[in-house]
Amino acid sequence: MEFLNSPGASTAGLPFSQAVRVGDVVYLSGCMGIVPGKMELVPGGMEAEARQTMENIGRVLKANGLGYDDVFKCTVMLADMKKWADFNKIYLEYFKLGRLPARSAFGAAALALGGQVEVEAWAWVGKR
Repeated sequence: MEFLNSPGASTAGLPFSQAVRVGDVVYLSGCMGIVPGKMELVPGGMEAEARQTMENIGRVLKANGLGYDDVFKCTVMLADMKKWADFNKIYLEYFKLGRLPARSAFGAAALALGGQVEVEAWAWVGKR
């Protein structure tokens, strides 16, 4: 098992790792639409948060030599399930059609920092 954190994540003092590698799988912790390097959400509502969430996932993937094509499973948590379609519109910009990860989505009573969306992802570090 390998615990993976960028220098910025380590200094944030959060009680979890950005990702953990076990064998050929990297498990990313839930990502939110926070401004990189800060503990605050990006302004602009659901669309802005969704886009920043996906960009933050991309940063963690890249830091570990991975990309969106390596993601095979996502779990999506939404503070308001009525915004599921709004999230999907942004989410689909990050994955190739025909290569969409398996996915679960559920509504949450509340998310950290008052966020509207959180996404965790699993990526494969196998042969390409």
